Amino acid sequence: MLGLSLFSSAGVGEAFLSDIGLDIIVANELIEKRANLHNSLYPNCKTICGDIRDDKVFSEIIRSAKGIEFLLASPPCQGMSIAGKNRHQESMIQDSRNFLIDYVFESIELLKPKYILIENVKQLLDIKLPFKGELHKVVDILKIKFGKDYCIDAKTVDASDYGVPQTRIRAIIKMFPKESFWPWPEHVQNKKTVRDTIGHLPSLEAGEVSDIKWHYARPHSENNILCMKHTPTGCSAFANPIYYPKKKDGSRVKGYESSYRRIKWDEPAPTITIRNDCIASQRNVHPGRLLPDGTYSDARVLTPLELMLLNSLPANWAIPDDTPEILIRQVIGESIPPLMLKEIIKEIPSLK
Repeated sequence: MLGLSLFSSAGVGEAFLSDIGLDIIVANELIEKRANLHNSLYPNCKTICGDIRDDKVFSEIIRSAKGIEFLLASPPCQGMSIAGKNRHQESMIQDSRNFLIDYVFESIELLKPKYILIENVKQLLDIKLPFKGELHKVVDILKIKFGKDYCIDAKTVDASDYGVPQTRIRAIIKMFPKESFWPWPEHVQNKKTVRDTIGHLPSLEAGEVSDIKWHYARPHSENNILCMKHTPTGCSAFANPIYYPKKKDGSRVKGYESSYRRIKWDEPAPTITIRNDCIASQRNVHPGRLLPDGTYSDARVLTPLELMLLNSLPANWAIPDDTPEILIRQVIGESIPPLMLKEIIKEIPSLK
């Protein structure tokens, strides 16, 4: 089966699709460095770099994707969220082409793929968009436009239910022919944990490098290292009585206990965010191991390799050696976990 990927980023989520008989032959990404990485990872795919709102870019996508049977789309939801929260954004409501999901609708109309998967944050199922002079939920728009030809099945899923060692809640909309059926996969019996996934990797302190590819630790400030060394597994440094996050003048940093927080060993990892390079961001510090002196090891954020594994990528993921660390972190932080995507898509009858 041949497919098109819209808003593909670097295609992290597409990592296992060829294994199940789905070949993404055309992809579109706005940001050049992400598109270049997609091209490196999938040299047999035509990666079109450019703004889908540009008529020339959109025309090239449609022309190149003629004959595809599968459409994968993860449209950014920033504009949609504005419409959902503030109905007085008249300029956006009057011009529905501000909403990038409109290009998904148009691609369906022009290409008529047999199977479609739209993925986004869970709010995708609740926000309302302008359609024929009124505001409608996305699923309702799809039913109005395509309900005659497609079954439309939508729900919120958690990646950890499909074997991904990470809790990641996403909205999935599936569309398939009326005469067909596309079931949801069974949930795993036992969720994969952080310990199962990265517990075998050697301990590293901030700034240290191992002899394992992509397993190296970012440097951090002395104060951040000190406060995290005194922070137990699963806890935030904000709860420390002495070694808490401090400003340059020594005063306490204010913030939420989701920050400066170590993750837990025996649960799936929390959602990997795009700011996974920063100790002060949400729940991205290594769990650490208790040391004889009462402090904890690995006072650092996760290494690129740890992030790959917790996102369900293989240790030998064929990413170019010269890929910048921050780009790896960003594309993983914004990706669909590839194992979750594989498990959902492989239930398509013609792929079984």
